[in-house]
Amino acid sequence: MLVSQPNVFKTVTQAQAHMILANTHDYREQARRRLPHFLFEYIDGGAFSESTLNRNQSDLQAIELRQRVLRNVSEVTIGTRILGQDLSMPLVLAPVGIAGLNARRGEVQAAQAAEEAGVPFCLSTVSACAIDEVRAGVQNPIWFQLYLMRDRGFLREMLARAREAGTRTLLFTVDMPVPATRYRDMRSGLSGGSPLRRKLTRMTQALVKPHWLWDVGLLGRPHNLGNIAPVLGQNAGIDEFWAWLGKNFDPTVTWDDLDRIRAEWPGEFVIKGILDPEDARTAANLGVDGIVVSNHGGRQLDGAPSAISALPRVADAVAGDTCILMDSGIRSGLDMVRALALGAQAVMIGRPWVYALAARQKAGVSELLQLFAQEMRVTMALAGVTRVEEITADILQTRA
Repeated sequence: MLVSQPNVFKTVTQAQAHMILANTHDYREQARRRLPHFLFEYIDGGAFSESTLNRNQSDLQAIELRQRVLRNVSEVTIGTRILGQDLSMPLVLAPVGIAGLNARRGEVQAAQAAEEAGVPFCLSTVSACAIDEVRAGVQNPIWFQLYLMRDRGFLREMLARAREAGTRTLLFTVDMPVPATRYRDMRSGLSGGSPLRRKLTRMTQALVKPHWLWDVGLLGRPHNLGNIAPVLGQNAGIDEFWAWLGKNFDPTVTWDDLDRIRAEWPGEFVIKGILDPEDARTAANLGVDGIVVSNHGGRQLDGAPSAISALPRVADAVAGDTCILMDSGIRSGLDMVRALALGAQAVMIGRPWVYALAARQKAGVSELLQLFAQEMRVTMALAGVTRVEEITADILQTRA
């Protein structure tokens, strides 16, 4: 039996490699089939009733573009430059917690795919792979995302490690002073019930996903949440991680705290989690280099506006003062064009690249990025524009 197992896994991988995955939804479905239930629900779910999660996409899909004809669109260029970097397209892989558990050393694979595609990869503080491991797997520095934790010693250490890794762009997430309530995580065994029940539930779910169990569970070790392993210990698991996280989110953080960190960071400083124009103006007055219009993918304040509906007001408030990015709900190159038309200079994607990673590892992320680029080119051509700079509100359909 032990001798035959590698052949079984090889057969599964080959069969899946020949499946045609045409869009983000297809990668999502493939991820759902391959991952243990608790991991998929963690990626896919949102806060409370998930109304904001759902509006992030439905509000984007409601935006209509003007279809223009008889224009020379034989050469469409989607490259751009933001925060001192040249990008092959206006897209960044957003930070996603424990994303590396969705494929073997997953953040390393995703960072490599992003670098090959010519777009930035941003690593989460709570990644499975440590920043030095991810940095060693690519040629160029990556972006790094940080929370302001109660443990200021940990914060200073992470800033130092980011600098040592050559990080130039620091992404500071500000919309998580306290963890939100996510019903899916409670039901799936990730956070609900007793510790023993959670462990047994997760173990049972892993056993029925043999490819994940082999690729990640056995060959993808260590599973110690690399960046915080020095604090938690090398053998700490998910339950210890959640306990530490719950104790260390800091609801006392204010703009003054952010201002001090901004003064200490030598590179580009971006704030993620802005929805309100007044907050955007405050951030711009602090001299930040960029803001990300985001509701944390609908994972924090349920009932908050969709990111795309908040984007125009934020863009009007700080246009020209700071670089504006947007995430939450982007699922295609068409959505990218919609966001740029409403004031973003680039978008970030989180769930889509993790779906693709879970579905086909590094190759899946590469395929997804190619798909987004092609969708963006087609959308631009049919809207009659050929350069990113031409994507403005003029390409949107207005109703009488």
